[in-house]
This record gives sequence, structure tokens and C-alpha cells, in this order.
Amino acid sequence: MTPRQIYVVDDNHEFRDSLRFWLEGFGCQVRDWGDPRDALQSLARVAVGTTWPEATCLMLDVRMPELSGLDLHDALRERGIHLPVIYMSGHADVPLAVAAMQKRGAVSLLEKPLDDVALSAALDRAFAPTDVDSGMDTEVEGSREEFERRSQTLSPRERQVLSLVVKGLMNKNIADEIKLSLKSVELYRSRGMRKMKCRSVTELTRIMVSRRA
Repeated sequence: MTPRQIYVVDDNHEFRDSLRFWLEGFGCQVRDWGDPRDALQSLARVAVGTTWPEATCLMLDVRMPELSGLDLHDALRERGIHLPVIYMSGHADVPLAVAAMQKRGAVSLLEKPLDDVALSAALDRAFAPTDVDSGMDTEVEGSREEFERRSQTLSPRERQVLSLVVKGLMNKNIADEIKLSLKSVELYRSRGMRKMKCRSVTELTRIMVSRRA
């Protein structure tokens, strides 16, 4: 069986070392870069006259200096390099992560620090036989029907609060936006997350954006 080839681009050296250790422990071949510009040059050279193995994917940090993961993804696509992409993001990068899911067709979105189970599932999706430009992760937390069922349990306020959470607003900003107390926002947010069965904002973002596609 062809080993999985994973290209990692993240400007945090310690994070890359840790991720490489995890991936290689599962038999993956890993090449990583701290500078996305170096990654772009290297991958562009590799792409010349190359047919990419099926078991190949990119893991890109959303926010990096000089060139973001989104910009790098765009630049690779402009050069005809179409590979499955897993975005990695911190909570503060939720608006960028939404753009990644909506406009660039990332196959998955992971929140740092990475959860082993979520990472393993994301890699399985990345290496599944699909059209890498077809867009969203189609296996996020169950079927579309299940997503709709969970959504129907939300109260209007819970739905309103969660929609603003996905846009990247913090609780205090949401409270100002919809003229509620901070405690009320926290309560609606907690209830909504529980009803949607989401453990993090990134997971909520991934589900909501995927199901709107």
C-alpha cells in the first residue's frame, strides 16, 4: 500500500515537530516547512511533470506571517496544484476558517491544539476517493438530516447567538450587537453548543458552513 504523503506548512517549529512525530508514528511520510513561501516554491518545482500520488494532502496553518494558509492554497491552485487541504486554526481565526471552508473547499478544519481522534478522521476524509475541488467535508458529524434535526431544537436566540459565534464575534461583542447581557449570551451559547453537540467553535463552524454548502 502506498504510504500517505503529507505536506505540513506551519510557522511554529515546536508544533511542526510534534505533528510530524504523530504522523510518522502512523506510517505517514511527512515534509514540512515553516515559511509558506518556501513551501510554494518547493511544491511548484515538484509539480512540474508530476502526477501526484492519490494518498497526498496538505495541512496548512490558517494564519502565518507573510503568506497565510489561505493565500498559499490559492497560489498552489493557480499553479495547477489541486490537493486535499486540512486547515489548522486557533479560535481567533474563525472568520478566516469560514472563508477557507466556503471559498476554497477545504476538506476539513481542525482547531489547535489538535485532537488525535479529530486529526485521524480528517486524514481519512482527505484520502477518501473524492474530487478535491468539489468542496466541503461531506461526513461532518453525521448526515444532513441529523444536522437539520439538531438545528430545529435551537431557540431563535440560540440560533442568533451561534450565527454570530461562527462569524468570529466574542461573547461581549455579541451582547452589544443584540442588546443582551453577557450572562444571557453565555447561557444561549452554552445551550446552543450542547444542542448542536459541538465541543468547540471550530467544530461548530465546520458543521454549519459545510451544511450550508
